[in-house]
Amino acid sequence: MRIFVTGGTGLLGNTILRQLSQTNDSTIALVRGKPDPQVFEGIPCEFVSGDLDDTALLENAIRNCDAVIHSAGLIHLGWKRLDESMRVNRDASATIADLCLRHHKKLVHVGTLNAMAVGTRDNVPDESTPRDANGGQIPSSYVVSKQAGVDAVLERVPQGLGAIIVHPGFMLGPWDWKPSSGRMMVEVGKAWRPVAPAGGCSLCDVRDVAAATIQATYRDLPSGRQYILAGHNWTYLQLWTEMARRYNRRPPLVKVGPVPRWIAARVGDLVSRFTTNESDLNSAAIKMSSQYHWANSQRAIDELGYQIRPAQETLDDAAKWLQRDSASTR
Repeated sequence: MRIFVTGGTGLLGNTILRQLSQTNDSTIALVRGKPDPQVFEGIPCEFVSGDLDDTALLENAIRNCDAVIHSAGLIHLGWKRLDESMRVNRDASATIADLCLRHHKKLVHVGTLNAMAVGTRDNVPDESTPRDANGGQIPSSYVVSKQAGVDAVLERVPQGLGAIIVHPGFMLGPWDWKPSSGRMMVEVGKAWRPVAPAGGCSLCDVRDVAAATIQATYRDLPSGRQYILAGHNWTYLQLWTEMARRYNRRPPLVKVGPVPRWIAARVGDLVSRFTTNESDLNSAAIKMSSQYHWANSQRAIDELGYQIRPAQETLDDAAKWLQRDSASTR
């Protein structure tokens, strides 16, 4: 099988390409410029250079493949950059879906848990839980645009599009070049943080998510089927404690309370009014970190063979990867 993968420099896309390189499949990867030899070392892959808004380039790549894994996306947890987020996460997804429909190619679209229902400590959602359950997701630029991208794909299923949608949780692991979700671990490792966010996330290993995403490409599944690829439902206090331990830092003592959250949100939004770039400290991000982004992955376990490895292995391997540069200079 010949598979076209977008987002090859990202954590998930790069891991997918690495796993596909160990199979009999061939791959085409979309890159924005000249491929970085370090990022793609050991990956036998054909590259096409361009952007997600280059319809002609996308059509040529999709026409000459058997299936598409669309993992590229823009992550901005804030109120700004909505237009840009929509262009990347909604419009590009719609274009790719249209091209897959036109050329009769299977599409595996990578969504996010943030496009699904949010949970609580006592109510862990699955794929059947309505989006607006438990108050719904915080409508940040990322959430709104990713939900719109998923909807764009689903709207084309009745027209004949063969599409599967996978929704990863909070992914960690090696090959996090930018880094993306690994930024949290890096920041926790820089200095002692006495308080952790109030909510929680579903920790998963990018290697497990990549393997299930590839299986979604291989398997004969009902079009429009959605799969949660989550993992260990932890509080951020538990996660930050484990992250800090791997950097020999003191763990946080408590989760942040409502008054400090309110102050931080107000200050962050005020600063963002006078700057071009919205920082990670803003009311959308703070509200999102106060929710429990927990989920049930049983459908993926049953139908995709999804496996969830021990959290300690994921955290150990992610920490080793993120610390590789500093270790090499000592």
